[in-house]
Amino acid sequence: MPGDHVTDCHVLVIGSGGAGCRAALEASRYGETVLLSRTLTGKGGCTIMAEGGYNAVLAEEDSTGLHFEDTVRGGAYLNDPALAEVLVTESPDRFRDLAAWGSVFDVETDCVPAQRPFGGQRFSRTCYAGDRSGHEMIATLTEQIRNAGIRQVQETSAIDLLMDGRRVAGAITLDGNGRLGIITADATVLATGGGTRCYDISTNCAAGTGDGFALGYRAGAALIDMEMVQFHPTGAVYPPDSRGRLITEAVRGEGGVLKNSLGERFMERYDPERMELSTRDVVSRSIATEILEGRGSEHGGVYLDVTHLPAAEIERRLPIMLEQFLQFGVDIRVQPMEVAPTAHHLMGGLKITPDAATTLPGLYACGEVTGGVHGANRLGGNALADTQVFGKRAGEAAGKAPAITLSVDIDAVLATEAARCDAYCRGTTPPHEITRDLKRAMWDHAGIFRTKAGLLAAEATVSRLQNLVPRAANRRMLNECCTVTNMLTVARLIIHGALLREESRGAHVRTDITQDWTPENSPFGHTVQSLFGTAIEDARRKT
Repeated sequence: MPGDHVTDCHVLVIGSGGAGCRAALEASRYGETVLLSRTLTGKGGCTIMAEGGYNAVLAEEDSTGLHFEDTVRGGAYLNDPALAEVLVTESPDRFRDLAAWGSVFDVETDCVPAQRPFGGQRFSRTCYAGDRSGHEMIATLTEQIRNAGIRQVQETSAIDLLMDGRRVAGAITLDGNGRLGIITADATVLATGGGTRCYDISTNCAAGTGDGFALGYRAGAALIDMEMVQFHPTGAVYPPDSRGRLITEAVRGEGGVLKNSLGERFMERYDPERMELSTRDVVSRSIATEILEGRGSEHGGVYLDVTHLPAAEIERRLPIMLEQFLQFGVDIRVQPMEVAPTAHHLMGGLKITPDAATTLPGLYACGEVTGGVHGANRLGGNALADTQVFGKRAGEAAGKAPAITLSVDIDAVLATEAARCDAYCRGTTPPHEITRDLKRAMWDHAGIFRTKAGLLAAEATVSRLQNLVPRAANRRMLNECCTVTNMLTVARLIIHGALLREESRGAHVRTDITQDWTPENSPFGHTVQSLFGTAIEDARRKT
């Protein structure tokens, strides 16, 4: 019977990374909370993989005003000022929450939290736990989740939001065995993370397929600035087994230098003041230019070198990087790493208010699935802070939401979703073939450097792939088919945003456009996309 597949709660949190765990903890103070994860709680998101650190103003000589200025300058002035203000103001307190709950971050000799320099920042304000900062945070948050009595539904995906008219009232779920279910909720929080797995080379975990963007879009939510895709400057390129794996910004923060095949420290040409600690968009374009102009390494990258640092310092401050490369036969104490840009983070996403409310009643969002916090380029260290600041705000706002009375026909919803799954069982194309073509098209035509012609070529590929029906050989493959469908939606949103924004700004570079304005006086505001149309805001509306 349909009732056997229905779970009811006050707040449903979809996603169990740093943002989702923090949202669930806050929401649980107000009523029964369900934490839904397509993997095991805390294991599948990108937070656990984050190595660099957490930005917070803790030093007396630093200030939230300076952190705000660095954030919006790094974001090419596309940040929502209210969201950026919340981020920098509340990140110190959320860091203290983690410390109070037992997170062990590195400290100086006087037990003051240690802070390292990261790109685009005038102060060393990145708190860290070696180069495993995200892992330390997730360990703390999941322990708190267990102690809070939050119901965890694991290895189960949200394949669509449950709509009651225009209001979000929970989600339709699909478990690993292909069984459908429904979770009804007075309020729902999307904390599903990023979506750069639609690119051929990405740092994201297997779950970074953009499901939340697609869920929100299909439900009618507005998304902003989806064209703003951050390519992390330093992804591994060699050995082949390590391709795309993140080489944390902490390596450069600890003094690592970038060199081309001629042995030149080439950042002198692109940002002689900040050098390797320039913003990620600048460093990525610089590396890509060196490679394109024939000064790349043997395997198509450049060299990131820490061999001038004492071996003991590398062992103490970069233990994960050292261990990671030793597994591939590279000792970074005596050999440089080969690196190149890799798709890393989406700055765009669901449009939210400072209280994490989306444009749909009953739906809140936090973390990388949202847009506006980081503008056109995210500063390293701001993402982990984002998860905690807006995770708390989303959970609190959802927790305070009033109880609702459902009028939706649950039987009809389940029947519609069952028909969708049956169509996948009769599909035409294996999902891996669709994702292979999608990843290649996005990497070739919607990457660091873009043109209208290239974007239109990528759009044509996406359109062709969307006309195919992913084939589930058995019901255990239904989730994979749903994921492929979501990836195609995310790719189309990125492409359409990039076509709308006829300028170069932050991580978005259109080489076919000449402009005589800078980010400070750009006529372009946010790109906005929803089921009801697309637009680009007039920048004069910015505050």
